[in-house]
Amino acid sequence: MKPQVNILALVDVIGALSDRTLGNGNLSLVDNGDFHSLGQGTPELCTIVSPGQVVQWQVLAVDLQTPVEIKSITFLGPEGANGGALNGGSHNGAPDGGDGEKLDLGVWIGIVPPYLPPGVGHRYRLELQMYEGDNSVMHIDSPTLMCL
Repeated sequence: MKPQVNILALVDVIGALSDRTLGNGNLSLVDNGDFHSLGQGTPELCTIVSPGQVVQWQVLAVDLQTPVEIKSITFLGPEGANGGALNGGSHNGAPDGGDGEKLDLGVWIGIVPPYLPPGVGHRYRLELQMYEGDNSVMHIDSPTLMCL
């Protein structure tokens, strides 16, 4: 088993901003887990994890000229109950690159806690910030993490 699972969100930012949705093929989620996650390449990705494993989310824009970053990840828990499913934190900001230039990292990392029941999906809200403006923040509630 890999000590870390990476989840990559590929975003068609121009399409999402035009359509005002992450649907319509504007978002694709994939992971590199060992356990044959379901829904690869769709917004309904169900990443199979194990307790103690590190999960790292990263977001990339298909159009490299339009920025996108992870604004937040909120765990909804089983059956929509509120609650955080991962221990850890995020690195959502744009730290100073040393010469005053801002670096957009778009990375969030957490650790799967040992108390999550196996076989239960834990849905999460993935909220993305694309560029700036009134409709620049969008989210989906469809991806899940599930422990073996």
